[in-house]
Amino acid sequence: MNYIELEVWKEARSLVKTIYEITKSFPTEELYGLTSQIRRCSISIPSNIAEGCGRKTSKESIHFFHIARGSLYELETQMYLALD
Repeated sequence: MNYIELEVWKEARSLVKTIYEITKSFPTEELYGLTSQIRRCSISIPSNIAEGCGRKTSKESIHFFHIARGSLYELETQMYLALD
């Protein structure tokens, strides 16, 4: 199965779009700080899922899936910080 057919990748891609919409309303002074970090973090999620799918062994794939999950937790924390 190609990664673009995976529901998890589709959802992660949709999340990136949502994050960009949300962060449009962030203060201008955060453009190079929290806004940039949140956007990069969200992009990391579907990117690592795709990269994991392109690896030759299950062990390598799982490594990148774990990185994607870590980025998701990082994004969650950053969104809590943005709310604060």
